[in-house]
Amino acid sequence: MKPLVLIPARSGSKGVPLKNIKELNGKPLIYYTIEAAQMLFPNQEILVSTDGEDIKNVVEKFGLEVPFLRPAHLAQDNSGTYEVLLHAIEWAESNGDQPDCLILLQATSPFRTSKQIEEALAHFDPSIDMVVSVKETKANPYFVLMEEDEEGFLKKSKNGNFVRRQDAPNVYEINGAIYVLNVQSLKNGPISSFQKIRKYVMDEWSSHDIDTELDWLLAEKMIEKMNID
Repeated sequence: MKPLVLIPARSGSKGVPLKNIKELNGKPLIYYTIEAAQMLFPNQEILVSTDGEDIKNVVEKFGLEVPFLRPAHLAQDNSGTYEVLLHAIEWAESNGDQPDCLILLQATSPFRTSKQIEEALAHFDPSIDMVVSVKETKANPYFVLMEEDEEGFLKKSKNGNFVRRQDAPNVYEINGAIYVLNVQSLKNGPISSFQKIRKYVMDEWSSHDIDTELDWLLAEKMIEKMNID
């Protein structure tokens, strides 16, 4: 298997300004993902896709070359992840590589470990479209998720004759930490079209994703607790 590890890092974050290079416990947020990737893969298999010169400069301090700045049309608020993935694959192929597996690691998951990446990768084989990291969700559609019907009344999102939440089927939430993607499947269509998907279950702690200021504050408290313990 020939992997390409992709770490996307757009400069125009709205929820937490400049979050990819904002320091969390004295280190830029993106550092945690780079470190986890470097523990498993050589630098030539790791690609940071960014539109920001400031992010490029920070990344290269960790010994990882950033060979291009992402085109502006792939760095807008409404730019799709799928196009960014295809751009990375096309860049790799134009430089003599033929990856058959793309490992997408978002910089907003600082508590995801190299061991978890390795374990997720072990679930992958070329016969499937994707392995994706998930966590068991608290927002169970049989109990707490509601949808509004045509008359404006709330109804359960998913019907089931379960008295206790524990009796309902397990429901999983994609946590955004690890995607192991079949390159040929990506060339055939976007992730939303995938049919053969396997899960890799992570705990709630390591699933923490930073999107808002509240997420950031919680991450600081989590690190504080780790340092105390």
